[in-house]
Amino acid sequence: MTVVLQTARARVELLPALGGSVGRFTWDGRDVLRAAPAEASEVLDAGNFALVPFCNRIRDGRFSFGGHDVALSPNLGDHPHALHGQAWRGSWGLVSASETQAVLAFDHAPGEWPWAYRAEQRFTLGDDGLRQDLSVTNTGTEPMPVGLGFHPYFPAREGERLQAEVAGVWLIDDDCLPTTQVQGPWRSDWAAGAPTAVSSLIDNCYTGWNGVATLSAPGGASTVLTASSECRWLHVYSPPGADFVCAEPVANRPDPFNGEDSGLKILAPGETASVWMNVSSS
Repeated sequence: MTVVLQTARARVELLPALGGSVGRFTWDGRDVLRAAPAEASEVLDAGNFALVPFCNRIRDGRFSFGGHDVALSPNLGDHPHALHGQAWRGSWGLVSASETQAVLAFDHAPGEWPWAYRAEQRFTLGDDGLRQDLSVTNTGTEPMPVGLGFHPYFPAREGERLQAEVAGVWLIDDDCLPTTQVQGPWRSDWAAGAPTAVSSLIDNCYTGWNGVATLSAPGGASTVLTASSECRWLHVYSPPGADFVCAEPVANRPDPFNGEDSGLKILAPGETASVWMNVSSS
């Protein structure tokens, strides 16, 4: 099933069964997000998906919290570190839909992740772009750790540059897990604006982000990404030779159960956490 939102200038195609993802988002005929292939069956081929109840990697999928020793199975081939929670690999239900707004929901029963929760996405297509609100409610009986975020893929145009006010970066090891936090520019100076085409992998979490990022290319419209203040980090994923770049607003840094100030929130039973992202073309 594809859920379509549409205005005179824009069209959004949502794929509830494929991780509650965005299959396509066009503005004035331009693909603002990467378009998923027809009949896509892998959420990593979509244009955007939600990260819930945590963002990025947990080392070996293992941590302890609230009396639980948690062991999460790998969910990206043979990569040993669990990524992005459960909802991106699941099917979401359609709660409601109109011409310009849709709500999707994902309910998780305790399992390897031993806490029950309900996640909701509200997509709103308006004159200022596509807004995505993401929330998660602890529907269980124990406190639950939570981190939320988004994983948009933007088409990499010729000469594409990314500008984002960031203060520093987490360096990574060979498994893309954070090692050392450093201040100031590193390799690509996103604060000044830098090409998204790179010769070696960037899969890093940037600190001190102000919640705004702009993608621009010569002779084309710009894409402006804004996010709520809870998304304190911007994770940039740019593989060499890729036809996309990911600029991901996230409310927790990678490997959030190791180290301080990771961004994780603790939700009491019945409590809700939320974040939002808006993507526009200008």
